[in-house]
Amino acid sequence: MKQFFLTMLGVFAGLVAFFVVLPVVALIFFAMAAGASKPTTPAHTVLELDLRSGLTDQTPINPFAAFSGPSLSVVQVVDVLAQATADDNVKVLLVRAPEAGMTPASADEVRQAIARFRASGKTVIAHSQGFMPVGAVMSSYMVASSADQLWLQNTAGFQAVGLAADSVFLGRAFEKYGVKADFEQRYEYKNAVNEYTQSDFTAPHREAMLAWMGSIYDSAVASIARDRKTTPEALKAIVEAGPYTADQALSLKLVDKIGQVEEAEAAAKEKAGKNAKIVKFGDYASLKGTRTTSGSGSAKSAIAIVGGEGAIMTGRGANDSPFGGGSMIRSDDTAKAIYEAIEDKDVKAIVFRVSSPGGSPEASEQVLAAVRAAKAAGKPVVVSMGAYAASGGYWISSEADWIVAQPSTLTGSIGVF
Repeated sequence: MKQFFLTMLGVFAGLVAFFVVLPVVALIFFAMAAGASKPTTPAHTVLELDLRSGLTDQTPINPFAAFSGPSLSVVQVVDVLAQATADDNVKVLLVRAPEAGMTPASADEVRQAIARFRASGKTVIAHSQGFMPVGAVMSSYMVASSADQLWLQNTAGFQAVGLAADSVFLGRAFEKYGVKADFEQRYEYKNAVNEYTQSDFTAPHREAMLAWMGSIYDSAVASIARDRKTTPEALKAIVEAGPYTADQALSLKLVDKIGQVEEAEAAAKEKAGKNAKIVKFGDYASLKGTRTTSGSGSAKSAIAIVGGEGAIMTGRGANDSPFGGGSMIRSDDTAKAIYEAIEDKDVKAIVFRVSSPGGSPEASEQVLAAVRAAKAAGKPVVVSMGAYAASGGYWISSEADWIVAQPSTLTGSIGVF
């Protein structure tokens, strides 16, 4: 028996070493290696922004997050592009567009950052290996269309033909098998439980869906039309008559050039100048660092930036698994960050970045109480809304001095059930 327990203890120690100690040592090693040989920005740099792996809203603080999700965040992209705009060595931005859809509000912010980069007199070239009808693909096309040149691979299809959503209703199946879905819900536009209680869209449910989908679609179309120098009506007519081959998309002026990504890279390097080099976005971000940090600064007049992404839950982040589960807004942690900003005499205002579909009412009220306390202390609070600020996400934002949202941010919708 003693040998059995010793064996099990050895196995457990080995698992801990493999899953915890080894990754931490690897992270420290890579960090030291990066610090020892930081890359320098070439005199003629093409900065490559690859959006194909997706974006989080905010840079995760979990050191293991890079192993299980996107490596870039919207906040980081906006910040680093601002630095690249002011960097004389960065001449061209090369954007690798995703084939599937992007989160609409995230696409809004990335497009705006690209527009500021172009406004400084620098060139943006985008390349796509196709626009597929998966997710909000019009948002991906919107980002790609904000470039000076939009390239499409010769074998790729242009299938950005609108915006669609589907739902599976279980009401008829439940009725057949004698299952009763018993909910209390807000009527008539709060439809979170309709898939369990109905067999089809009710009229208010359909109206609500078409309203937010139409708003996102029309916003994307308007932005694309401005960037491609046409009218929303003309663009919508062409898009909705698709899909198209690459050559057809070119003839309809939906894209500017046909070619492989290597050809787009060569065009970007030629535009950047002699001996131009392509620098990946993550490498450039590591070199420049990020100017956006949580908590208060050490300057005499500082703005505290407090981030919150994901479902709103009670408790602390220490309770979360380091190996996944997604981002969460933990009410103890978020409230504490706001209270620390209140107590810091150098902090003159607070920017609260919120991207959340909602969650616990108790956790939401705890965070909102901290916002109230900041206002009572004479420190203005500005909420910056990301992809979502719905239900509890709107609750924690509602008493800020200012709320700034993107055109496609999904907000409001206190849909208690």
